[in-house]
Amino acid sequence: MRIPISEQILTVAGALFYREGIRAIGIDRIIEEASVAKATLYRHFPSKDHLVAAYLTQRHDRVIAALHEVAEEIDAPRDQIAALFQRLYEKAESRDFRGCAFALAVAEHGDSERVVEVARRHKQAVFEIFRSTVAGALTTPEQTAAHLALLYEGALATVAVNRDPNAILTARDCALAVFDNACLRSAA
Repeated sequence: MRIPISEQILTVAGALFYREGIRAIGIDRIIEEASVAKATLYRHFPSKDHLVAAYLTQRHDRVIAALHEVAEEIDAPRDQIAALFQRLYEKAESRDFRGCAFALAVAEHGDSERVVEVARRHKQAVFEIFRSTVAGALTTPEQTAAHLALLYEGALATVAVNRDPNAILTARDCALAVFDNACLRSAA
């Protein structure tokens, strides 16, 4: 089965953007590594900005689907929270892990409203996953979900800077304490 050209371009560009940075990768490098003509690339992606946004959208879909999958496999909200952080920890143990692709993209390409919008949508979706995870256990899940999402994002940033995935386990422990305290407040 032949991979569509747009997917081939996205796969190559996405790997390069994440590994080496958006600004460091020029269109000519993507064309060369994807083995496509410049006109073909521009037919599918009118600008580098469009290509970066498409890469982030594809990554968003993949990450959010994986997070939903984790949450759906486990019934208890506390266990779901632990599993979400555990999955992140497992990803962060990879030698190739550079942190949050969305934060990296905004840091490098934040002048693009298209890129910033995809990153914001992704961060909101992560918050929504945590909100839906705790909704059944808490009377007011929004604040707790915001705390959990911030711990998750902070863990990503810390790992990117310190290259120590154990920060995620610390964030997980904090997240479980936040959830436990919120449950106690809800029960009171």
